[in-house]
Amino acid sequence: MNFEEELKKFEPSMEINDAEEDIYRRDMTDVMDILSELLDEEKSWRR
Repeated sequence: MNFEEELKKFEPSMEINDAEEDIYRRDMTDVMDILSELLDEEKSWRR
């Protein structure tokens, strides 16, 4: 098998590209966002 020739034939799957676009478009809340929100709430309670 000629690896270089196989790479030249490679075409990415459209399904992968569509999924990648959907993932990047979403505004995902991560753990740091949740912790920041909790800390902000805690600060507002102490005022």
